[in-house]
Amino acid sequence: MELCRLLNFTEKGDERGKLVIVEGNQDVPFEIKRLFYIYGSDRDVVRGKHANRDSEFVLINVSGTSKVMVTDGKEKQIIELTKPRQGVYLPKLVWKEMYDFSPDSVLLCLASTHYDSNEYIRDYDDFLKMDLK
Repeated sequence: MELCRLLNFTEKGDERGKLVIVEGNQDVPFEIKRLFYIYGSDRDVVRGKHANRDSEFVLINVSGTSKVMVTDGKEKQIIELTKPRQGVYLPKLVWKEMYDFSPDSVLLCLASTHYDSNEYIRDYDDFLKMDLK
């Protein structure tokens, strides 16, 4: 699935530590309207389990590691997020499941829209029935 792609962000650093820069409409392909993060999830917990009609996302593990399974209903891809300077871009209408969280995992999610529960598709069978182009 070519639409879900890894993004590498600028990293600067010296003896004081590292700094990663992420800017909307530059490092990510949209204006950032919302951010949230997931932490404290066990390795066997599965988060997400939905697609979005209108929202695009970039997921970044700023601490620890996790995996993201994405599918368009035809192809399936598993992305391992292991570096705080790397993220994955998820376009609209992609089913996503985040899992295999390390104990120190903090998964930062950048979104192109404000939260609207009506744009979420939470049933996988309903997602498969949609006309996905």
